[in-house]
Amino acid sequence: MSLSRALETPPGGLATTPVRTSATPAATPPATTDTARLFSQPIVPLATVCAVLLMTVFSIQFGRSSEGIVVMWMANAVAVAVWLRMGRGAAFDLSFGALMAVAVASGEFLSGHTPLNTAMLTAVNLFETIAAVVLVRRFAPDMTTHTVRSTLRLVLLVAVLAPLIGATAGAIVFSAMRGAPLVQSFQLWWFGHSLAMMLVVPLILSIDRRSLVIVRQPLRILEWAALLGLLFGVAYARYFLGLVVVTFFLNMLLVIIAARLRMAGLTTAILGIAIVTFAALLHGQPAGAEPASAMRILTAQLTLISISVPFMLVAALLTERDGLSARARAGQRRAELASEAKSRLLANVAHEIKSPVGGIIGIGELWSSSQLGPVTETQREMAEMLVKTARQVEALAHDLLDVARAESGAVKVELRPTDAPGLVEDIRRATALRPEALNMRLEVIREGEGLVALADSQRLSQVIDNLATNAVKYGGAGGVVTFRVSRVFQAIRIEVTDRGPGLSPEKQTQLFEPFNRLGLERSTVEGHGIGLALAKRLIELQGGVIGVESTPGQGATFWVELPAA
Repeated sequence: MSLSRALETPPGGLATTPVRTSATPAATPPATTDTARLFSQPIVPLATVCAVLLMTVFSIQFGRSSEGIVVMWMANAVAVAVWLRMGRGAAFDLSFGALMAVAVASGEFLSGHTPLNTAMLTAVNLFETIAAVVLVRRFAPDMTTHTVRSTLRLVLLVAVLAPLIGATAGAIVFSAMRGAPLVQSFQLWWFGHSLAMMLVVPLILSIDRRSLVIVRQPLRILEWAALLGLLFGVAYARYFLGLVVVTFFLNMLLVIIAARLRMAGLTTAILGIAIVTFAALLHGQPAGAEPASAMRILTAQLTLISISVPFMLVAALLTERDGLSARARAGQRRAELASEAKSRLLANVAHEIKSPVGGIIGIGELWSSSQLGPVTETQREMAEMLVKTARQVEALAHDLLDVARAESGAVKVELRPTDAPGLVEDIRRATALRPEALNMRLEVIREGEGLVALADSQRLSQVIDNLATNAVKYGGAGGVVTFRVSRVFQAIRIEVTDRGPGLSPEKQTQLFEPFNRLGLERSTVEGHGIGLALAKRLIELQGGVIGVESTPGQGATFWVELPAA
């Protein structure tokens, strides 16, 4: 990919064709409405020029090692971050690049470098800046720190690859200018530029609407000031006063800042620690003491880099979790609205069905009883079939109303101490009178005393009756249905067991879905697939749980657990 093509990007700095992976959803670009407006101001390039110039002068005057290499070069990092936020096409890129070159050259010249050295150092720094911009636009067009993946990719590009390119050229320049050791110059340049890129670029790119809102919240501003002030105080005690014992508090504060202030606060904190560290190394020595060696500076740079990466990943992980939580809440809200709409539709449909079905039942009964005139035996059978079918539709309408009420929360339950064995015995007797249970044995097993559940007896009877009816209808081939009442810790457990064909694991996962009859829609067993879904909701309203245990060919056990009274 050519440099000119990489620099030709649409407004906002995003490439025409973003690179996405199937495993990670596209991250949200950092430029929200407010921040896009902020970085679109014409004064921003001029402010960046001033900032780069001042950082260049300040770094050369106060941040150089004895070899003349700046230990942390932030000018390029600021230029890269603002450039990425403001990119508007090739014309803007050329103009902005020229402004950055003027800013760095002015700073180098004001710091006392010769014109030749100024030209060489400016060329190297501009080359490093352009390399960082091209790499990010090509391989990380989303330019965010909202996910762990995007943060790792951004750090790799701007804090490893781009400074590596600049360090190679910079080491050669410094070796020619001052006769500095080539390897040592390379290391100091690479690590110093890498550290600045790692902190400043994510800091500026992480500025979004949420960050701007904080400015209008006094308590959040106070929290920022308190945490960062405490951190800088501990850093001063560690590096200027030599109190090694406070190192523990530095790590603890960084964890808190990552959790509370996210990426913007964390990078600001580590940037402050880096400034304090290098100020102590370069200017905090006692009078007459030897200046900090290159090895000590390299050690400090590597230590700060090794601290930055894991804490930045923690901040990115928390930010990613926030985004997932927000999407989950939005999805849950949409699902709740859809469920409410479905419940209203079910209630309306059921209500509209009841009246005409009632009329059909009345006419059918009058017809079958010959009150509308003489009827033949065939006509009587047809009338009875009509009434039977209409009553099935009526039962379905009642079930739909119950489901709609249960899902909308309109069903009220009155929890009272309920004698579970007595309730189950009543249901056993009623079930035994069903035609399907004529040749079956129904038995109740009571395990223990004091089996009193805290439940709504009417709703619990409705649920257990539904389980018993299903056991008789679907498990009738086994010849036996067993009701068992027992205590499980602080709950009362009621089981309904049949010896029918049982259920496969796949069918068990679909069991409580409304209108799902598990492939029995065309069987001779009547039903609509609503009963178990309604039973589940009714048990949940009573603070209990319902489930099933089954093995194909060995029957099924449906169980209900409710709090003990």
